[in-house]
Amino acid sequence: MVRFEPAPDRRSILGHLYWFLSWVFVVVVALWLRPSHFGHGTHQQLGLPPCPSVLLYGRPCPGCGLTTSFTHVAHGNFAMAFQTHPLGPLLFLAWGVTALMCLYGFVRKKRFITDTPGFNRGMVATAWVFFLFGAVRFAAIDYRSENPVAWLHQVTSR
Repeated sequence: MVRFEPAPDRRSILGHLYWFLSWVFVVVVALWLRPSHFGHGTHQQLGLPPCPSVLLYGRPCPGCGLTTSFTHVAHGNFAMAFQTHPLGPLLFLAWGVTALMCLYGFVRKKRFITDTPGFNRGMVATAWVFFLFGAVRFAAIDYRSENPVAWLHQVTSR
């Protein structure tokens, strides 16, 4: 499904190092953050605004809860991570595995090849699951009706 091929030099695979370092950065930030008890909105601790989908519709977008889920994973709370966003731990794991493979390739001066039919099919399937899950969740969850006071506090607090 994936393979390694010799690279002419490390400069040609510098993206491998960037991919690994971006994963490390997210892990460090996730360890620093406290998971929101609302199940989403953890990203607001970074000074980011609330999700536009939550602001406009009171409903979660496909990515709502991923930061909270990643934060739970980083803190070892796997059950809460799955509860917050079922795809969060899987995406976090996939990113971590590919990041480590990229680091291995960079150190060994080998290009990590993911442009294979199997990997591409896996990525397309993951995207379909992600957006279908998001559409179902958008239709099923209305934060305003579940707990209007908590929803208003989550949207307005920073």
